[in-house]
Amino acid sequence: MSVVKINVLTVPAEQRETLEKRFASRAHAVENSDGFEWFELLRPVEGTDTYLVYTRWRDEESFQAWMEGPMKSAHQGTGTGTGAGDGEERPKPAASGSTLWSFEVVQQAAPKNA
Repeated sequence: MSVVKINVLTVPAEQRETLEKRFASRAHAVENSDGFEWFELLRPVEGTDTYLVYTRWRDEESFQAWMEGPMKSAHQGTGTGTGAGDGEERPKPAASGSTLWSFEVVQQAAPKNA
């Protein structure tokens, strides 16, 4: 059964563009991970400073393997596409807070004639 992970990011208005640019230049860091199924970055439109980062995985083990491998390396500056290498100062996070929500997919539907 697929699992969904939603990272809830609090992003001040002055950091929105920075956050979106960082995600755009992330060099498709998650797409080649075993068990990865889907990614979306959702921008708030109505009176909130909360972005949602939606990922869907084949199973919990696939997500955990990504967390302990490629994601951990990217956030420590040792992966590719992070913009930080040896001797470079890491940029400040664009988000001021983060919470991870986890769900199992119980039901799903696709458009008819898709």
